[in-house]
Amino acid sequence: MSLTDLDHLSLRLLDIAAQAAFKVEGLLLEGFASNVATEEKANRHDLVTAYDHKSEETIINFILNQHSDSQILGEEGGHRGNGAVQWFIDPIDGTMNFINGIPFFNVSIAAALEGQMLAGVIYDPVRHEMFSASTAGAFLNAQPIRAVGHPTEAEALLLTDFPYADQPITDNDYDLFAAMVKHFRSVRRIGSAALELAYVACGRADVAFLGLGSAWDVAAGMMLIEQAGGQYLPIERLATGMWPPSRCVATCAGFDVEQSVLKTLVG
Repeated sequence: MSLTDLDHLSLRLLDIAAQAAFKVEGLLLEGFASNVATEEKANRHDLVTAYDHKSEETIINFILNQHSDSQILGEEGGHRGNGAVQWFIDPIDGTMNFINGIPFFNVSIAAALEGQMLAGVIYDPVRHEMFSASTAGAFLNAQPIRAVGHPTEAEALLLTDFPYADQPITDNDYDLFAAMVKHFRSVRRIGSAALELAYVACGRADVAFLGLGSAWDVAAGMMLIEQAGGQYLPIERLATGMWPPSRCVATCAGFDVEQSVLKTLVG
């Protein structure tokens, strides 16, 4: 079966994204756990470093050099360009971990055309793990992955960063968190939305619940989840109006959301 033009473009964009992520590997390993200076963005929980800025600029320059018909949405630099291919870039997802020497951070890059995600990479430079997705499927270091796991929450591992320190926390939020801890086999807060999605896509976790974030946090992860056969379920009442929807419940194939405490989020 011959590849379509869209498939060829998907593979081309994936190659560019992967090369761009590798371009900043050395930079990020240099800055990791190095007592790097930080600045606050929205609040004291939302930090940025010179490495975020340098990494994003390196990635953007490489992408525009390789595919000029592009527009960029980056976490640090916002919108740039007006080309047909839309890129979503998070130069360091998990900045708080990066600053404190906790080895759970990554580079997340995704590309879309006319509202269809075509390529995504999530690269963990500490573990040298490249999660990638195109129309040809989802992969970890070039080996196919599938979002396989447990069908019920009693057996399942849930990844989340909820509740969020920079948001008003209500009694209902505490009740939901308590219910998750009670009903799921285990709940983990690892501090990186992209890795949470990648871990569901490759079967390391069963469910991810993201109640905060932006398009650049989830674009590559959404592509991974869908290409790996999982479910990416937007939380409509938390929608920001941006695409792709960043507040979601993502699950392995066959997970029974209807019988989960998370049903109230996506029902």
